[in-house]
This record gives sequence, structure tokens and C-alpha cells, in this order.
Amino acid sequence: MARGTPALIGLLGLASALLVLAVSALVLMFAPGDVGEHRGWHGVLWMGLLRTLDPGTMGGDQGGLVFLGLMLAVTLGGIFIVSSFIGVLTTGLENKIAELRKGRSRIVERDHTVVLGWSEQIFTVVAELVQANQSQRRSCVAILADHDKVEMDDAIRARVPELGRTRVVCRSGKPLHPADLDLVSLSSARSVMVLPSDGPDSDIHVVKVLLSLGSRAATGDGPHIVAAVCDSTNLPAARLAGGRRAQLVRADELAVRLIVNAHRQSGLSAVCADLLAFAGNEFYLRSEPQLAGTTFGTALHAYELGIPVGLRHADGTITLNPTGDQPITATDELIVLAEDDTLIRPAGAAPHVVEAAISARPRHDPAPERTLMLGWNERAPQIIELLDTFAFPGSHVLIACPDVVDQLIGATTNLTVEVIRADPANRVELEALDPQFCQHVIVLSADGLGAQEADARTLITLLHLRDLAESLDQPYSIVSEINDDANREIAEVTRADDFVVSEKLISLLLTQLTENRHLAAVFEDLFNPTGAEIYLKPAAGYLLPGMPATFSTVAEAAARHGETAIGYRVHAEFYQPPAYGVVLNPPKQAPLTLTDKDRVIVLAED
Repeated sequence: MARGTPALIGLLGLASALLVLAVSALVLMFAPGDVGEHRGWHGVLWMGLLRTLDPGTMGGDQGGLVFLGLMLAVTLGGIFIVSSFIGVLTTGLENKIAELRKGRSRIVERDHTVVLGWSEQIFTVVAELVQANQSQRRSCVAILADHDKVEMDDAIRARVPELGRTRVVCRSGKPLHPADLDLVSLSSARSVMVLPSDGPDSDIHVVKVLLSLGSRAATGDGPHIVAAVCDSTNLPAARLAGGRRAQLVRADELAVRLIVNAHRQSGLSAVCADLLAFAGNEFYLRSEPQLAGTTFGTALHAYELGIPVGLRHADGTITLNPTGDQPITATDELIVLAEDDTLIRPAGAAPHVVEAAISARPRHDPAPERTLMLGWNERAPQIIELLDTFAFPGSHVLIACPDVVDQLIGATTNLTVEVIRADPANRVELEALDPQFCQHVIVLSADGLGAQEADARTLITLLHLRDLAESLDQPYSIVSEINDDANREIAEVTRADDFVVSEKLISLLLTQLTENRHLAAVFEDLFNPTGAEIYLKPAAGYLLPGMPATFSTVAEAAARHGETAIGYRVHAEFYQPPAYGVVLNPPKQAPLTLTDKDRVIVLAED
């Protein structure tokens, strides 16, 4: 009994077999005449076994006293021994099922994706992986977290009801324990994602998990690892812990870059969300031997669907938005923007370019700008620093927050920074800031509050700003941080120009890297302030407003300015979800007419 269910099953099974054998032998020895001439020894064994399993079988027995006594004995033995055997077997199966529901069994999968940790980001990650695996016949996502397995399964079913062909398997355990890591079969996985935990110590958790994975990663075998670090100062420690197979995303720097760039050009976060989500357009690497020896300018018009945006060279380096005369070698791969790799189609004929629709780009001389920053958080000093990098000399930033933060602001070159103590959620104090005299407004999410409470204060501030803008008839662009993507739909009523949901974008980026590790260099270059970046520029600089043309015409106009056009944004649909007017990778030859308020989305140096 101390050895558990398997030992009990074996013992009772042996006792049952011995009972049947013993009684059958006694019947053949002392009552052979009652057996019948056609039964033989195998018939007696079968007869005894049936009586142990079903006591009612002996109801029709006839024979001598010895025979009936032995049949009674084997039936009574069956009631006690075989019934106990069945009971123990049933209990053992129930215990095994209960153990499986606890999520403590090792999965048997290959080429699957492992997610370590649990937070609100898990639902975005699972939804994106399901979308990415739609074209596969069979795929699996294994989640290991220190939560109850049943609760995790229920939460995923509630938040991601449509899983398609993807199986989501949850296991309960601590990613910090090597024994628990074995539950998700890391050795046969395709990739591993380390999710940051909710709370201030998320980086510590990520570094610890990377340390537990470090011995596997250092050998060069096994899956590649992706993780996000919230504080860039922890990046060296995370790199050392993760080893050479770990790819790390600097979450705070990415959020800062998105906020600053969205402040300069509204709509950027909607473009980034489309590029990072598998439901929209994403980047693919394609080898095109027939283009070897040509130039990138030729490749721009090589596809009917799909837009080449750069080259990946044999040494792994990336060149985004190369010049038109950049040669393509046999070892280069094209970086192509497309909805799916199966939809990338070569062009059957030369593109139709409407020369009469191409406009001369108007000259815009830079000028000092005034920006109002409402609120303060740990990313604010980096935002000020990056704003100073892009600002025209003489620009001004007014910071309004409840606390004194002057000592946290470093020296600036192009900006003058003024700090005022004010509550951005207070209408009277907000009016006193005169936002109508600013070209841009940045609303930051407050630290030290829960995600929902911080978003509630942000929504109140945005409503005040919208009402002020309507009453004063003074347009200014508004970019705001939102913690919970669900609150973005609520915030649409404020008609802010852009919302940066940094946690969702980080989740999308991590998911992209789990599917294709080579895209890390592409996104690093794309979100880096130096080199090619995403810009939303006035359409009037490419097409004459209101004149019919094609997107090939837009692409040609952009190429003449050393840019790569990847789409456009319709002004009339700025506030209409889910695309918010953003159209990426449109058909090259479809009719297209843009107004002077529309924007063309390009990759450019500035």
C-alpha cells in the first residue's frame, strides 16, 4: 500500500489470477465430471474468470457439492479481490486524471513555442501565435507559469476563444526551477518567450528565468530565446544571463521612441501595430535568384503584391530603404512587406505610373515648436532627451505634473524646458496652461497607480483637452500613453491623434521574433532614431491632391526622393477602428486618389 496505486493494482491482479488458477485446478482434480467433456482446462479457466467478474454467472450452475462449493468460493473471492482490484484501478485513474489537471505532466511535442510566465500580455501573445499558425496543419503553444492549470485554461478560453488549429497547453510550475522547465520539453521547442511579470520587479524575474535557461542556451543547442527588459540599465545583466541565443527587447526605449515619433507625426502607433501584428502586414525574407545582378530600384517594382523595403546580406546585416542603385547580390535576401508570404506575387508587367499626377514636393522650412507634456513617469527624462535630439533650436517644452521634477531633467541643447506644478486631470489647472498655444500635447501615464486607475486619469485629461480644442478652435496634435489596450476603444471618443499602448506593441514584437529570429535586426534598425524610420508625410508631396493615380505612382514619386512608400493613411478615417485609416501594401495598380489632408507612409532617413 505504501508503494501507491501501481503496486496495489499489481498485487490485486496477481491475487485474482492465483484465485482463478487455484479454483480451476481444484475443479479439474475433484469434480472433473461436472465440467463437461467439451470444456477442457482452458474452458475451466474462462468459467472461473467469468464468475469472479460477475457473481450472477453462477446462477445457472449445476453439479456436485464439491463443484458448486468451488464455484461459490471463486465467486466470493471475486467479490472481495477482483472488486477491490477494479476499485483501486478506478481510483488510480481518477488520481491520474486529477494529476494531469494540475499540469504537472511533461508534454510530448516538437517544434512548438514555449511561453514562460503569465501576465496580461499572454492573451495578446496567444492570439498572435494563433494568427501566425493559421497556415500550418498542426501547431502548439506551451505555457509554463506559477498558476493553476485549470485557471489558465479557463482564462485563455475566455479571452482567446478562437484557437483555430493551434493547441494551447498549460503547465503549472515555476520557470525558475530546471525540473519544472522540463515539463514543456524545451529541448524540442522551436522558440522560447520569457514574459515580463506584472509589477516593479519584472526585470529581476526575467533575468532569473534567463539564468535558469542559460546553461541550455550557452551550448548553442535548443531553441532561441526572446525576452523584454523594461529598464535598459538591466540589459547587460540580461544579456549575460541569457547567453548568445537570447534576443532581448528594450521595452522602455521602444516606448520612448514611439511616443516621441508619434508626437512628431500622428498615426505612427497604428502603423507599427499593423506591421507587428500577424493579422495585418508583416516582413518576410525572400531569396530571389532572378533579381541577382539587378538593383534595388528594379526590385521595387518586381511584385504585384508585396513591397521590398530593404536587403539582408549574407553576414546578417540589414539595409533598410537602400538607394535605387544599390546592387543585389546572389546571397542577398529581400525584406518584403506583405500580408502573407503566400500572397507575394511577381508583377506580370511594368508598373503603370501616372506622371501627370506626381507633384513637386513643397519646401517646408523647420521652425521652433511648443510642446505641452502632461504628467510624469520614469520614461519622461528619456522622452525629453529624445525630443531635444529632433527639435529645431528654440523649441519649448512645458511640463505640467503634480510633483517637482526639475532635478530629473538633464541638460538640453535645442529645447528650453519649463516645469509647472499642476494636476492634468483638473480642468481649471489645465486651462491655465493655455494648451491652445502649443502645437503638440503629450499625455503620459502616471506611475505608482494601477493600470486601470492611471488610464482613467488619462481619459479624463483627454476629454478636457478635446473640449478645450473645440471651444477654442485651436488644433493641436495629441499623443497619449494607454496601459490597457481595451481602454483604447473607450478613449476613441476623445479623438486624440494617437495612442501608444506600449505593452501590446512589446507583446507583438516578441511574438514576431519567436516566429523569425532574423527580424530582430530589421526592427532594431526600424525603431532606431538613426537610419531609416517610418514617416507619415503629407500626400501633396507625392501626388497632386484629387488627381486619380495608382500606388505605383506614389512609390515612384517616393523613390525619386530616396524613400520607400509602404502605404498611406486616409484622413477621413483617422478615428475609425480597427485600421484608423492606415492602408499598408495596397495593390500597385488599383486606382488611388489622395487629398491634401491624407498622408503617405514611407521609410526615409528624415
